[in-house]
Amino acid sequence: MDIKEIQSLIKFVAKSGASEVKLETDEIKITIRTGSLASNEPTYVQSIPMQQAAMPPAAPQAPAETPAAPSQPAKEDKAKEDESKYITIKSPIIGTFYRKPSPDKPAFVEVGQSIATGDVLCVIEAMKLFNDIESEVSGTIVKVLVDDSSPVEFDQPLFLVDPS
Repeated sequence: MDIKEIQSLIKFVAKSGASEVKLETDEIKITIRTGSLASNEPTYVQSIPMQQAAMPPAAPQAPAETPAAPSQPAKEDKAKEDESKYITIKSPIIGTFYRKPSPDKPAFVEVGQSIATGDVLCVIEAMKLFNDIESEVSGTIVKVLVDDSSPVEFDQPLFLVDPS
């Protein structure tokens, strides 16, 4: 189980409203607790990997995962080649991504729209402050990578821009 799977599991448990979830495999044991008494924020606890004796059963499982692994990198490599000519605009802060200045207004930018340096692309709300995110490049919006009203992390890709 890699770190992205663990992070996805934590987010899922936090959204589900469950107070505690335990996951135990041959390789790892994880306990996730939410809704601690001291604060409203989730508390996450991950235990250390299981003893070495539990590792040999994991070896037969590895070949079953191996056929899926080569197909995924091939698809990713092809997607990276297609997107390599584009510039990725990333989030400068953590917060909630909004494509519109307000719910009744149109989106700042749409796919296919030309943008110039300094144009506002979106708004990210962080700690009740709305921050305009301006373009640092000129070009055409190729793809919006984040859904409206979604949480974003620092350095998370938001838009793909064709600079030509």
